Amino acid sequence: MPDDQTLIIGLFLVIFVLLVWGRIRYDLVAFGALTLAAVLGLVPTEEVFSGFGHSAVAIIALVLIVSRALSASGAVELIAARMIDADRPLPLHVAIIGTVGAVLSAVINNVAALALLMPLDVEAAKKAGRAAGQSLMPLSFATILGGMVTLIGTPPNIVISEYRQGVLGESFGMFDFTPVGLAVALAGIAFVSTVGWRLLPARTAVAEQTPEFRKGRYVAELKVGDTEEAQERMVRSLYPAAEEADVHILGLIRHGKRRPGLGSREQLLPGDYLVVEGEPKAIESFMGKASLKFAGSEQHEGGVMAPGLTLKEAIVPDDARIAGRTARSLNLLHRHSVTLLGISREGRPFRDRVRLLPIRPGDVLLLLGTPRNVESSIEWLGVLPIEGRHTEVVQRGKAGLSIGVFVGAVGLAVAGLMSLSIALAAAVIAFVVLGLVSGREVYNSIEWKVIVLLASLIPLAEAFERTGGAELLARQILVLTEGSAPWVSLAVLMVVTMTMSDFLNNVATTLIAAPIGLSIAQSLDANPDTFLMAVAVAASCAFLTPIGHKNNTIILGPGGYRFADYWRMGLPLELLVIAVSIPALLVFWPI
Repeated sequence: MPDDQTLIIGLFLVIFVLLVWGRIRYDLVAFGALTLAAVLGLVPTEEVFSGFGHSAVAIIALVLIVSRALSASGAVELIAARMIDADRPLPLHVAIIGTVGAVLSAVINNVAALALLMPLDVEAAKKAGRAAGQSLMPLSFATILGGMVTLIGTPPNIVISEYRQGVLGESFGMFDFTPVGLAVALAGIAFVSTVGWRLLPARTAVAEQTPEFRKGRYVAELKVGDTEEAQERMVRSLYPAAEEADVHILGLIRHGKRRPGLGSREQLLPGDYLVVEGEPKAIESFMGKASLKFAGSEQHEGGVMAPGLTLKEAIVPDDARIAGRTARSLNLLHRHSVTLLGISREGRPFRDRVRLLPIRPGDVLLLLGTPRNVESSIEWLGVLPIEGRHTEVVQRGKAGLSIGVFVGAVGLAVAGLMSLSIALAAAVIAFVVLGLVSGREVYNSIEWKVIVLLASLIPLAEAFERTGGAELLARQILVLTEGSAPWVSLAVLMVVTMTMSDFLNNVATTLIAAPIGLSIAQSLDANPDTFLMAVAVAASCAFLTPIGHKNNTIILGPGGYRFADYWRMGLPLELLVIAVSIPALLVFWPI
């Protein structure tokens, strides 16, 4: 019969494999593992749901709401828009927009910071006549780096702070992360703006795909009607209208199945669907000339650009409700009266039916419906509107007031007059009273999958430490670095943590690595804060893959990137982070 230590290590290995596999939602993986641990007796029954009452969970939720309020006030938009100038040379543009992104990420959620800045960066690339892929990855990495500067900038810092509270009796302060985090962020932004962007591949595909995204070229599905004008035609008869409208005919769907070929002499039958690629206006023009309709047209009045309807473009993050599902399986048209008119996927055409195509993170969706219905569907689907078209109404007149509330809350926490969680809760109440966030938006702002993940992993991490699993892995690192200086063990810990973070959620990585770091510090009779800070920095640095951080997933399609492109700039950046953070840790948090 295996002992508890073997069981908990085996359970964490299963969690790791399932999270890397990515086919099962990470919150379900974590909650299922917690339930199994309770059944096996690894987590006491009275502690199974203790994570849901943990202060780290509350703080992360409150930070997300505060981010939403600051964005809704126009404070972030105002700062960002004044800093972006398309006429600047690319290195200077990357340096400035990266710095803006880092500063914003230090005080709001870094996903929100990227969502606000990405449209500005894409527009700047358009005006400069270059591919947006040259600057989007540097921007994404800069927003990740900026989160390390403050306690509320990134979830790993919050988790580490609360972990320290539990094991050492006192949490880290708001700006305890600043000396090391700022040094790393400045070095990282300097790298991505001078050298990093040059390491990205100069593929023609990147330059071609990005304008496609900017101009809004989508693969859409058009229906052949049953009118006399629409019948008894061949595909070739549509080519002149398609060429005139700058639309490409990609395929033909009949009886729900794609035809194996698209011959010019193929006859069109009522109920057939043509798969086309083009800009929204071009698609509408082509529909009119060819007497076609868009799928689901019976649910709307008028055509694709008719009065009362709006087109919204939105990008799919990895935790969106629609990710991995189809528009039909979600019943999008009948539930919200919104049509998924088109999809843009890394500049690659496809010939399947749009509403039957499983959506991937990084896809760009073209949604059609009334403004109210589209905004409601965007919120429900969990996608991010792009090109500056945000669903919330920006109340710019309250920008100064919202900043004042936020600064006041942070000031109370820093002065020790109020705990951070209480200060942020008071700020959220003030934002609701000011009308910057509604009651519904309070709940919609929270990433519930992250909350469930964190709340489920906290008891598991405690069991991992209690059964000696963390101590066992710490001993392996100490054996590997035996005879070396303590900073070598620190560096190995950071490498291991970074590697996990490139494939796992950074919250999960932090919860696993924190007790290992503490155990190493205790074995070396060293300062535990040095090792905990090292874990916080390393867990935040997920630069090698598009799945390591949500920001990396968001830019995958718009930047025209491939999986391997992240290594080109991410690997030297991670090496730079280690090279800068180790000396900074030794100076500000001596071993």
